[in-house]
Amino acid sequence: MRSGDTLSDDMMSPAIVVALAVDDPVLSDRLAALLAGVAGLRLATTDERSDVTIMRTQQRNDLADGQAPLTERELEVLALLAEGASNKTIARRLGISVHTAKFHVGQLLDKLDATGRTDAVAHAARLGVLHL
Repeated sequence: MRSGDTLSDDMMSPAIVVALAVDDPVLSDRLAALLAGVAGLRLATTDERSDVTIMRTQQRNDLADGQAPLTERELEVLALLAEGASNKTIARRLGISVHTAKFHVGQLLDKLDATGRTDAVAHAARLGVLHL
């Protein structure tokens, strides 16, 4: 057993050291609270070597076979569409022109095979690309 290892409740084996690599502090705190009560696990301290690392991966953006995945910018525009933002608001929030915002919305409608903005949000939610 390494120095600093702790034994699990059954005292038979060392605890598995789990590190969290999640940028969202709220999600990180929720995960830490959930894992703290699991027998046989221990959260790693800062700069401690861990047995397992839980990382937040990028949001899923894969569409149907043959369709191009959504770009990071399209995901940003999609999130704003889900908030009900107009093209003008999207442009202002992302620091782009209204023309460029319209272009991104059009690309989203095409990629998601949607008939409108609300339909695009609904399709994205069904596909797991957007979490409402």
